[in-house]
Amino acid sequence: MPFDFFKKPNPAINNPAVNLSSPFEGSPETSGPTIKDLISPAGIKIESSYLQVDQKLARTLFVFTYPRYLSTNWFSPIMSLDKEFNVSMFVHPIETPWIMNQLKKKVVQVQSQINERQEKGQVRDPMLETALNDIEALRDNLLQGNEKFFKFGLYITIFGDNEKELNDLENEMRSLLEGRMVYIKPASFQQEQGFNSTLPMAKDELQIHTSMNTGPLSSTFPFVSVNLSDNKGVFYGINRHNNSLIIFDRFSLENANAVVFAKSGSGKSYTVKLEVLRSLMMGTDVIIIDPENEYQYLAETVGGSFIKVSLNSPNHLNPFDLPIPAKGEQPGDVLRSTIITLVGLLRIMLGGISAAEDSIIDRAISETYASRDITPQSDFSKITPPLLSDLYSILKNTEGGASLASRLERFITGSYSGLFNQHTNVELKNKLICFSIRDMEDELRPIAMYVVLHYIWNTIRGELKRRILVVDEAWVMMRHDDAASFLFGIAKRCRKYYLGLTTITQDVADFMNSPYGKPIVTNSSMQILLRQSPATIDIIQKTFNLTEQEKYLLLECGVGEGIFFAGLQHAAIKITASYTEDQIITSDPRQLLKIEKAKEELA
Repeated sequence: MPFDFFKKPNPAINNPAVNLSSPFEGSPETSGPTIKDLISPAGIKIESSYLQVDQKLARTLFVFTYPRYLSTNWFSPIMSLDKEFNVSMFVHPIETPWIMNQLKKKVVQVQSQINERQEKGQVRDPMLETALNDIEALRDNLLQGNEKFFKFGLYITIFGDNEKELNDLENEMRSLLEGRMVYIKPASFQQEQGFNSTLPMAKDELQIHTSMNTGPLSSTFPFVSVNLSDNKGVFYGINRHNNSLIIFDRFSLENANAVVFAKSGSGKSYTVKLEVLRSLMMGTDVIIIDPENEYQYLAETVGGSFIKVSLNSPNHLNPFDLPIPAKGEQPGDVLRSTIITLVGLLRIMLGGISAAEDSIIDRAISETYASRDITPQSDFSKITPPLLSDLYSILKNTEGGASLASRLERFITGSYSGLFNQHTNVELKNKLICFSIRDMEDELRPIAMYVVLHYIWNTIRGELKRRILVVDEAWVMMRHDDAASFLFGIAKRCRKYYLGLTTITQDVADFMNSPYGKPIVTNSSMQILLRQSPATIDIIQKTFNLTEQEKYLLLECGVGEGIFFAGLQHAAIKITASYTEDQIITSDPRQLLKIEKAKEELA
């Protein structure tokens, strides 16, 4: 606890024993301008409450009162301010014998005041008794060597372009500190001494000190990093603040969703593959939508299923499939939800539809299900779902539906026929399932991702199990409002199905420009930001409310480095993998080429 009743000066302050000036700093051997002349401002204007250096104003504040107890990390809110200021902390040791003598005198003084009040019959003073107990406890700790005593000075120099900026920043700091019973004031008529005291010259010219023992003094240490090590979970990487391990269980948060933003080549897929591999070891099922076959080797190594979705693939997904209702769900609700999803799919397939066409399609889909005797009262475990060709036939015979049928024809008998006009022959019975859409034409990729997501979502709703769903290159879906809306719907609802959604993107601008981009981010309790490009860093900074230091960290960090957010906590992270893990998950073409050559040599 701080003490403020000792005023002994320290003769050692500002008394250097050695002259450390170099020949370049005004020594007799040289002539001309010195380094001080080169770096010094042209002039300084000193006022009573601030000083002016060039075009900047500076004001020095000092702490003059502390509470009885100081909690750890109490100064961190000030250090976290995204403002320009200098902080100096001066710690002057006090000799224990001298302070013990002063404490003895203080005990006598306080005890005499207590006795005097008792003799006069006055009510006891709790403040005096508390002070006596505190002093006695401090004497015991000093005598036993558990504590030391110090004079402590804390000075802050703030900067601004005008007096208003100085006043606003001073008031902001004052409100943050007074909430912790710490009080500051400006060094009136001592601004020059205050400014010098906060320069990196180790000169304490203000000499405004508070007596503190070791405990409260240690709480003033400003750099207290976040510890994200948990007793369970997945190892994500190394905390770059303190070299501790970041071990975290994403399912312990309010939702298990995550977003990963990074520029190409910064290690985003590497990071997610590492999480997937380690999550499988923890018994979590993983489903991946892979647009570039980056997860194929991982799937094959762990014995997972790698399913190719393309025009010539033998694997088929029927978008008209209906899941068996989960416990508490009604068949009618499931059917209605599937019809709404199919309307969104057809908007993408047909390149947009009018309000009248929307109504026609909605009615036609209901009639398509009815043609197979599927109603809200049906048992979905005993039905045969319709196909896209059934909808095509109904649209042809529906008033106003002929033009829609002609636009849909290429998916039935045209160049895209057979893609989604077959009964589903895929099963999700493995611990790791990877759907590859690399061989899909660019025009069909959003449709394929939508249908695959719809099929996965139906499967997830049918069986409650701990799962992670990875959507790589999610910006492809964000270009279409219906696809983005469907992805956002999964992000909102997946928590009740024990699912964590991971969205990965390198095109931050496309992702955030979608009306569903920011809601997906806000519905993701875990975020991983790796190296960013200068073109998108401002969007990232605004979205995640980053400080200037965090912004530059993301611009300058190396591959596999960035910031890890988990709920309200975040820390700088370095992604690390063992040699074996690296060989399984690497995306580096040079490493992949070496692996292929090694396989050929073994063969």
